[in-house]
Amino acid sequence: MQKISNRVQALAVSQTLAMSQKSAELRAAGTDVINMSVGEPDFNTPEHIKEAAVKAIAENYTHYSPVPGYASLREAIAAKLDRENRLHYTPAQIVVGNGAKHALSNVLLATVDPGDEVVIPTPAWVSYVELVKLAGGTPVLVPSGIENDFKLTPAQLEASLTPRSRAIIICSPSNPTGSVYTREELAALVSVLEQHPEVLVIADEIYEHIRYTGTDFVSLASFDSIADRTVVINGVSKAYAMTGWRIGYCAAPAEIAKAVSKLQGQATSGVSSIAQKAAEAAYTGSQECVVEMCEAFRRRRDLIVSLARQIPGWRVNEPQGAFYLFPEVSSYFGTTDGERTVSDSSDLAMYLLEVAHVATVGGGAFGAPDYLRLSYATSDENIVKAMERIADALKRLKKI
Repeated sequence: MQKISNRVQALAVSQTLAMSQKSAELRAAGTDVINMSVGEPDFNTPEHIKEAAVKAIAENYTHYSPVPGYASLREAIAAKLDRENRLHYTPAQIVVGNGAKHALSNVLLATVDPGDEVVIPTPAWVSYVELVKLAGGTPVLVPSGIENDFKLTPAQLEASLTPRSRAIIICSPSNPTGSVYTREELAALVSVLEQHPEVLVIADEIYEHIRYTGTDFVSLASFDSIADRTVVINGVSKAYAMTGWRIGYCAAPAEIAKAVSKLQGQATSGVSSIAQKAAEAAYTGSQECVVEMCEAFRRRRDLIVSLARQIPGWRVNEPQGAFYLFPEVSSYFGTTDGERTVSDSSDLAMYLLEVAHVATVGGGAFGAPDYLRLSYATSDENIVKAMERIADALKRLKKI
């Protein structure tokens, strides 16, 4: 038996990918499963972006690309940040990675040492904790609940910071809750961070364009007092339905960008040349596709919220972004249908997969064990059918 490193043994398996895999296995066996576990738009990549990839192949963009990404793509990203976010990064401060997850991992590996603490407001995306652990850091989880729309408060932030604090990761719009911080809420957090100049601010903004607030997006990097120690993580996966193209980036202070590029040069080198040219077309071409997809997600948000609020025992808020619903479902813990027992949200997710044939993800994976995550990045028809199945399955559960 071969030895596996301690760093890998210490990592948890991604529960979102694991549940998606289980649902795929059931579908392959002939079961009609509705997958609400995966964080992926159900739309196809827009045609003008695909055409750019075909053109890149024809023009022989098939050789090694520069480690931090093609200059033309980094210029397009810098122009996007300036145009949409009023952020002023040079192309040299941008490093293109294999998706936003890779970009975030690179930043953590480049800035976090063993013993350093990284503050993570929860509920949080499943990979944050594991990526911090992989970098040798210590995750510091700060929980919030549905009563305040799952948002970190200034008092909580202040209480979580210690002399060992190295960074904080804030995701807005949020995976898994869909919460979006207002400018005033971010300003209140910034007022705390101003007193801790040693803390790096990592702003995960991958869901930036999927918002229903009716207000302009506010980036943490737009606050002058912390701009020189803020790293923006973003990419094309969600806004342009390009998950499989694997293009994300970090926009960072120059010394961090240089360190990330150094690390990436040894680990993966430059990312896919064809995907980079497609991403360039996404940023420089028409943005009508982004608006159209966001409107579809808004309609689906309204639909799933209305249906979820009809389920007895579920507590449901109205997410302001992304494409997730995160209901509180603990009233179903300690129940059984006579064959299966539901003790926690993981059991409930498995029960819904096996009985309702709907794939969801238990909230424990996100640091919130009383909740369940449902992705509504699927058709209106699937949402209606899934919620009907879930409601019927839950009616079978009785208290033990």
